[in-house]
Amino acid sequence: MFLSTFEKQLDAKRRIVVPQEFRALAAGPFDGVFCFPSIEADCVEGGGQAFFDRYLSVIEELEFGDPLRTALETSVLGGMAKLSFDTAGRITLPETLCESFGLTDWVVVVGLGDRFQIWSKDAFRAHRAAQRELARDGLASLRAQQRAHRVGGAS
Repeated sequence: MFLSTFEKQLDAKRRIVVPQEFRALAAGPFDGVFCFPSIEADCVEGGGQAFFDRYLSVIEELEFGDPLRTALETSVLGGMAKLSFDTAGRITLPETLCESFGLTDWVVVVGLGDRFQIWSKDAFRAHRAAQRELARDGLASLRAQQRAHRVGGAS
């Protein structure tokens, strides 16, 4: 699993050192990762072969010509970059991805289990605060539902 959060410097050639733990998880038919503009957030999303295969299987479940399939093909497959690791474990992010999400100097690489995201440092700070609030509220709601179920089930 891709775990933890790392701050990394993006060099002048848009290269970033991928954490060693992430490189090991991305093992597949080539030595690198797949990245594309995230659908759910303003960042780059990436992962290894299993991550790519997962998106591909979701797309292939939909009928050819289905508007959702077309949207996913355009967003995911059309935006996908296959990025190989160099000898130092770096990937070079495409200029378009860097420009789209304001990736200039310091970036944040966030592990999300089967995938990771690359954020601008400032954008991630705001996103993390919003996600913590959502998680806090959601967990409180879930616990209340569980308590109500236990009390209701005990009657």
